[in-house]
Amino acid sequence: MHATAIYPPSGHDLEDLSDDIDNVNVLKAQVKKERDMLEVSEFDAEKDKAQFRQYEDACDRVKTFYREQHEKQTVAYNLKARNDFKFNTRAEMSIWQAMEKLNSLIDESDPDTSLSQIEHLLQAAEAIRRDGKPRWMQLTGLIHDLGKLLFFYGAQGQWDVVGDTFPIGCAFDKRIIYPDTFKNNPDYGHEVYGTKNGIYSPGCGLDNMMLSWGHDEYLYHIVKEQSTLPIEALAMIRYHSFYPWHSGGAYREFMDEHDHAMLAAVKAFNPYDLYSKSDDVPSVEELKPYYLDLIDEFFPNKVIKW
Repeated sequence: MHATAIYPPSGHDLEDLSDDIDNVNVLKAQVKKERDMLEVSEFDAEKDKAQFRQYEDACDRVKTFYREQHEKQTVAYNLKARNDFKFNTRAEMSIWQAMEKLNSLIDESDPDTSLSQIEHLLQAAEAIRRDGKPRWMQLTGLIHDLGKLLFFYGAQGQWDVVGDTFPIGCAFDKRIIYPDTFKNNPDYGHEVYGTKNGIYSPGCGLDNMMLSWGHDEYLYHIVKEQSTLPIEALAMIRYHSFYPWHSGGAYREFMDEHDHAMLAAVKAFNPYDLYSKSDDVPSVEELKPYYLDLIDEFFPNKVIKW
């Protein structure tokens, strides 16, 4: 009986094995990220969800806001807004400085709270943190509304900064809040923009659609270019005000495969944006050191181009 010779693995074999291990580890990390993110939120278990987003009982300020937004968010305006964004830097400051600057704004579209912006941002981030969500998701909660800085830099009002978002360039869906107020929008009933698909085609993907210009779109482009946050965070930022889609089921015909995964991410984030608004007011100074470290982890440059 002859002994079988055992040869040491070649460098090429070791390299292939290392690559296989790396690939498995990447897949495991991705599964863990998705599992941690998608676990049901716990902080809002005792909250009465029916008390939020009560737009029919909202004050005149909220109703007046949405009428103006729905009349002025047109294809022409959105093309101009994106062109202005591309060729202009409005300010340069850190994330925390941006939060402090935003603190004087009261969102006219929000029927649920009159808290300052920094208090709402910390409420959302702390709720995510208490539920043990990933650090990147905590940071997303902290910054998700920072696009409201637009209000201080050339906005025409609050109508092109805040409020629920919706696609521009196709028919306005009845599941958008106050749908009857679109009738004075120049694109309403337009021979192209007023049709069901408009300038899009089914399955084109939400990345290829133009959502109404405001703080979500603005911050999405900034974070995409200047942070290392994952694609799920980008979706949470871009779509968190897209209630007709993530809560109403509208515009699903335009989704591609990627959008289905992102919808799950946005749905996981949404409770922290919406239901944290009734929580106790957080202590800004106590929490600041923790969140400054978190900001540095995902934003390579301390000074952000806004």
